[in-house]
Amino acid sequence: MKKLRVLLVDDEIMIREGFKRLFDWEAHDCEVVGEAADGMEALTQIDALCPDIVIMDINIPIMSGLKVIQLSRIKHPRTAYVIVSGYDDFSYCQQALRLQITDYILKPVNYEEFGVCIDNLKISLFEQRVAAADEPQKQEERTITGITRYLQEHLAEEVSLSVLADEFHLNPQYISQLFKNEIGVGFLAYLTNIRMEKAKKLLLSTSCSVAEVAEQSGYGDYRVFTKVFKKSEGITPSQYRRDFLEGAEGK
Repeated sequence: MKKLRVLLVDDEIMIREGFKRLFDWEAHDCEVVGEAADGMEALTQIDALCPDIVIMDINIPIMSGLKVIQLSRIKHPRTAYVIVSGYDDFSYCQQALRLQITDYILKPVNYEEFGVCIDNLKISLFEQRVAAADEPQKQEERTITGITRYLQEHLAEEVSLSVLADEFHLNPQYISQLFKNEIGVGFLAYLTNIRMEKAKKLLLSTSCSVAEVAEQSGYGDYRVFTKVFKKSEGITPSQYRRDFLEGAEGK
């Protein structure tokens, strides 16, 4: 997998330097190709560099980060954006969701959690690439596409590398390496990501109990599900649902 190109946008140079020095971009198959300190510079850099990922603060000079994203979406619809902000405000989160932001991270940044965000983003970019593919794919790409589609369709079932190996008549180690090569994350990270995404949708769009959400997301034991969910999202499934409902009622 080619390295993903990253643009850092923040008016505080210490924040940008922190991202460059304190986060291991190489380990996550990424490289920082540029940075910007205000909205106009960000737009210029996005046009010039065509980054895969933009790490964006909201409160920047000349033009807000959200406005930059709104404008740059027109010319660069496939660029992924991660908001890193000091604003813990539901209205900002809502605007970010409408702009299809990949993630919304609060300062000060926890770089371990940020790494999970970047890996999840790589999964999202892979799925977008598969959905948009309109030309013949390499055999490896066809294989990983078939495997990821199978996982989506059997999410509630017990799935492992051994199960996939039997289903696709491939070596488990070969499948494991495919995930690393084609998506940039391991099998377990990918499986956990899509299960968490399914769980979040169920929590916000249904009245299912946490135990029912756990089961539909592939976790037979809701206690294990709760532990994994809290590690992934920072809060329990019940709190995730409650925060969303309270935020919506406050609007």
